[in-house]
Amino acid sequence: MRRMSNFEKKFGRYAIPNISLVLILCYVAGYIINLINGSFLTYLTLNPYEILFHGQIWRLVTWIIVPPSSLDPFTIIMLLFYYNIGTSLERTWGTYRYNVYLFMGMLFTVIGSFLCMGYYYLVTGGMDSVVASLLFTQGSFMFSTYYINMSIFLAFAATFPNVQVLLMFVIPIKVKWMGIVYIVMMVWEFIASGNLFSRMAIGASLLNFIVFYARTKNRIHMTPKQIKRRAAFKQEVKRNVKATGHRCAICGRTEADDPTLEFRFCSKCNGNYEYCQYHLFTHEHVK
Repeated sequence: MRRMSNFEKKFGRYAIPNISLVLILCYVAGYIINLINGSFLTYLTLNPYEILFHGQIWRLVTWIIVPPSSLDPFTIIMLLFYYNIGTSLERTWGTYRYNVYLFMGMLFTVIGSFLCMGYYYLVTGGMDSVVASLLFTQGSFMFSTYYINMSIFLAFAATFPNVQVLLMFVIPIKVKWMGIVYIVMMVWEFIASGNLFSRMAIGASLLNFIVFYARTKNRIHMTPKQIKRRAAFKQEVKRNVKATGHRCAICGRTEADDPTLEFRFCSKCNGNYEYCQYHLFTHEHVK
């Protein structure tokens, strides 16, 4: 995680706070456009053919406002649900890391769209411009943030596996079981779908989650009690440390005492405890 920390030091200040709300606002803009002139969305989708051959580079960004489904009460409930779990992840991981997770999913989706194009041109040995335009225009609607939202839920289920939600507002169920069902559904849809564009969109979101899980599998699985302790620890640090951001839980030293000190949180301690470089590997883990 040291490399990620170095990137965070350089680029953390550019992270977008409350990015889940930004995504919701993008959906709102997409729904408004769809109500006013639905055909205009055709010029905003992630269409690799139009990007490469007609220079419509704005599509690399504007595709995120294409709404994942029609607007109805169920969609509104789901968007609010994803907003809540997204903000929970942002509070737990930090704004920078949550931004990285979302943008990584978007990057994989963009790469997947161009892989689709390369595959079709490779298989056909070249395509007529009219056929290519029609094919990629239709396929481009498969690339939305729908599956990225699903990857957000998978990350939430992996981070808070024992949190309970009310399925259909009635049945209490732990999110880890819902996460397993989501994965099974996505894998089945990937196998059963005969649409390459859909497969690429699903694959991009699953790859995003797999990369996340592989890097953090030993540091996730937080319970509500641990979250509460973490928040209490941060409040205690703020009260006791006026001008510093780090304090060793063993010796109490901060960066104000020695600017060369490095501080790290211990993933094996049952709570959010930070240690200086001299006590990170020598302390007794809190259980």
